[in-house]
Amino acid sequence: MKRTYIFFICTLISLSISSQKIQKDKSPKKAAIYSAVIPGAGQIYTKKYWKVPIIYGGLVTSAYFINDNNNQYKEYREAALLSYETGEDQLGYTYSELITLKDHYKRNREISYFSFVGVYILNIIDASVNAHLFHFDVSDDISLNIRPYSTFSNTGVSFSLNL
Repeated sequence: MKRTYIFFICTLISLSISSQKIQKDKSPKKAAIYSAVIPGAGQIYTKKYWKVPIIYGGLVTSAYFINDNNNQYKEYREAALLSYETGEDQLGYTYSELITLKDHYKRNREISYFSFVGVYILNIIDASVNAHLFHFDVSDDISLNIRPYSTFSNTGVSFSLNL
Protein backbone atom coordinates (compact mmCIF):
# COMPACT_ATOMS: atom_id res chain seq x y z
CA MET A 1 0.00 0.00 0.00
CA LYS A 2 2.82 2.35 0.91
CA ARG A 3 4.56 1.57 -2.41
CA THR A 4 1.43 2.51 -4.32
CA TYR A 5 1.31 5.93 -2.69
CA ILE A 6 5.00 6.51 -3.34
CA PHE A 7 4.57 5.46 -6.97
CA PHE A 8 1.54 7.76 -7.33
CA ILE A 9 3.40 10.74 -5.83
CA CYS A 10 6.44 10.12 -8.05
CA THR A 11 4.18 9.93 -11.09
CA LEU A 12 2.51 13.23 -10.21
CA ILE A 13 5.88 14.92 -9.71
CA SER A 14 7.20 13.64 -13.04
CA LEU A 15 4.03 14.77 -14.84
CA SER A 16 4.26 18.23 -13.33
CA ILE A 17 7.92 18.51 -14.36
CA SER A 18 7.14 17.35 -17.89
CA SER A 19 4.19 19.73 -18.14
CA GLN A 20 6.46 22.60 -17.10
CA LYS A 21 8.78 21.70 -19.98
CA ILE A 22 5.84 21.68 -22.37
CA GLN A 23 4.78 25.14 -21.19
CA LYS A 24 7.84 26.64 -22.90
CA ASP A 25 6.69 25.18 -26.21
CA LYS A 26 2.97 25.21 -26.81
CA SER A 27 1.64 21.66 -26.85
CA PRO A 28 -0.39 20.86 -29.99
CA LYS A 29 -2.28 18.14 -28.13
CA LYS A 30 -3.21 20.51 -25.32
CA ALA A 31 -4.29 23.21 -27.79
CA ALA A 32 -6.47 20.72 -29.66
CA ILE A 33 -8.08 19.47 -26.45
CA TYR A 34 -8.76 23.04 -25.30
CA SER A 35 -10.41 23.85 -28.63
CA ALA A 36 -12.41 20.63 -28.58
CA VAL A 37 -13.81 21.39 -25.13
CA ILE A 38 -14.38 25.14 -25.65
CA PRO A 39 -14.15 26.44 -29.23
CA GLY A 40 -11.54 29.19 -29.40
CA ALA A 41 -9.73 28.17 -26.20
CA GLY A 42 -6.89 26.63 -28.22
CA GLN A 43 -6.46 29.89 -30.12
CA ILE A 44 -6.29 31.78 -26.83
CA TYR A 45 -3.74 29.23 -25.57
CA THR A 46 -1.57 29.84 -28.66
CA LYS A 47 -2.11 33.62 -28.37
CA LYS A 48 -4.03 34.00 -31.63
CA TYR A 49 -6.80 36.04 -30.05
CA TRP A 50 -8.00 37.56 -33.32
CA LYS A 51 -9.25 34.16 -34.54
CA VAL A 52 -11.76 33.67 -31.71
CA PRO A 53 -14.42 36.06 -33.12
CA ILE A 54 -14.10 34.37 -36.53
CA ILE A 55 -14.68 30.94 -34.97
CA TYR A 56 -17.69 32.11 -32.97
CA GLY A 57 -19.00 34.00 -35.98
CA GLY A 58 -18.93 30.79 -38.03
CA LEU A 59 -20.53 28.73 -35.27
CA VAL A 60 -23.27 31.28 -34.53
CA THR A 61 -24.03 31.78 -38.23
CA SER A 62 -24.27 28.04 -38.80
CA ALA A 63 -26.50 27.64 -35.73
CA TYR A 64 -28.75 30.46 -36.97
CA PHE A 65 -29.19 28.79 -40.35
CA ILE A 66 -29.79 25.41 -38.72
CA ASN A 67 -32.61 26.94 -36.67
CA ASP A 68 -34.08 28.98 -39.53
CA ASN A 69 -34.02 26.11 -42.03
CA ASN A 70 -35.46 23.73 -39.44
CA ASN A 71 -38.37 26.09 -38.74
CA GLN A 72 -39.06 26.52 -42.46
CA TYR A 73 -38.82 22.75 -42.99
CA LYS A 74 -41.35 22.07 -40.22
CA GLU A 75 -43.74 24.72 -41.54
CA TYR A 76 -43.72 23.39 -45.10
CA ARG A 77 -43.86 19.77 -43.94
CA GLU A 78 -46.98 20.44 -41.88
CA ALA A 79 -48.53 22.42 -44.75
CA ALA A 80 -47.76 19.57 -47.17
CA LEU A 81 -49.37 17.02 -44.83
CA LEU A 82 -52.44 19.23 -44.45
CA SER A 83 -52.62 19.79 -48.21
CA TYR A 84 -52.36 16.03 -48.83
CA GLU A 85 -55.15 15.28 -46.33
CA THR A 86 -57.54 18.02 -47.45
CA GLY A 87 -56.60 18.29 -51.14
CA GLU A 88 -56.51 22.09 -50.84
CA ASP A 89 -53.63 24.49 -51.42
CA GLN A 90 -51.80 25.63 -48.29
CA LEU A 91 -49.80 28.86 -47.83
CA GLY A 92 -50.52 29.69 -51.48
CA TYR A 93 -48.71 26.58 -52.80
CA THR A 94 -49.86 23.31 -54.30
CA TYR A 95 -48.97 19.98 -52.73
CA SER A 96 -46.08 19.32 -55.15
CA GLU A 97 -44.65 22.82 -54.57
CA LEU A 98 -44.86 22.29 -50.80
CA ILE A 99 -42.96 19.01 -51.12
CA THR A 100 -40.28 20.78 -53.18
CA LEU A 101 -39.98 23.56 -50.58
CA LYS A 102 -39.90 21.04 -47.72
CA ASP A 103 -37.07 19.13 -49.42
CA HIS A 104 -35.22 22.37 -50.13
CA TYR A 105 -35.22 23.47 -46.49
CA LYS A 106 -34.35 19.98 -45.29
CA ARG A 107 -31.30 19.96 -47.57
CA ASN A 108 -30.29 23.45 -46.41
CA ARG A 109 -30.64 22.37 -42.77
CA GLU A 110 -28.33 19.42 -43.40
CA ILE A 111 -25.78 21.65 -45.13
CA SER A 112 -25.94 23.99 -42.13
CA TYR A 113 -25.19 21.04 -39.83
CA PHE A 114 -22.15 20.18 -41.97
CA SER A 115 -21.04 23.81 -41.83
CA PHE A 116 -21.30 23.86 -38.04
CA VAL A 117 -19.30 20.64 -37.70
CA GLY A 118 -16.78 21.88 -40.29
CA VAL A 119 -16.13 25.12 -38.40
CA TYR A 120 -15.79 23.17 -35.15
CA ILE A 121 -13.27 20.72 -36.66
CA LEU A 122 -11.31 23.50 -38.37
CA ASN A 123 -11.13 25.25 -34.99
CA ILE A 124 -9.43 22.19 -33.49
CA ILE A 125 -7.06 21.72 -36.45
CA ASP A 126 -6.15 25.41 -36.45
CA ALA A 127 -5.28 25.36 -32.74
CA SER A 128 -3.07 22.31 -33.19
CA VAL A 129 -1.24 23.76 -36.21
CA ASN A 130 -0.74 27.09 -34.41
CA ALA A 131 0.83 25.26 -31.47
CA HIS A 132 3.16 23.38 -33.82
CA LEU A 133 4.25 26.65 -35.44
CA PHE A 134 4.33 28.72 -32.24
CA HIS A 135 8.09 29.34 -32.31
CA PHE A 136 8.47 29.42 -36.08
CA ASP A 137 10.88 32.20 -37.09
CA VAL A 138 9.30 34.74 -39.41
CA SER A 139 12.08 37.33 -39.34
CA ASP A 140 12.69 39.75 -42.20
CA ASP A 141 16.28 38.52 -42.66
CA ILE A 142 15.69 36.44 -45.79
CA SER A 143 18.25 36.96 -48.54
CA LEU A 144 19.85 35.21 -51.49
CA ASN A 145 23.37 36.14 -52.55
CA ILE A 146 24.77 34.96 -55.87
CA ARG A 147 28.48 35.62 -56.44
CA PRO A 148 30.95 34.36 -58.95
CA TYR A 149 34.06 32.79 -57.49
CA SER A 150 37.35 31.72 -58.93
CA THR A 151 40.28 29.76 -57.52
CA PHE A 152 43.38 28.37 -59.20
CA SER A 153 41.64 25.12 -60.10
CA ASN A 154 37.92 25.99 -60.11
CA THR A 155 35.60 28.67 -61.40
CA GLY A 156 31.90 28.83 -60.61
CA VAL A 157 29.01 30.51 -58.90
CA SER A 158 28.46 30.69 -55.13
CA PHE A 159 24.93 30.69 -53.71
CA SER A 160 24.26 31.88 -50.18
CA LEU A 161 20.75 31.70 -48.71
CA ASN A 162 19.91 33.25 -45.34
CA LEU A 163 16.58 32.24 -43.87
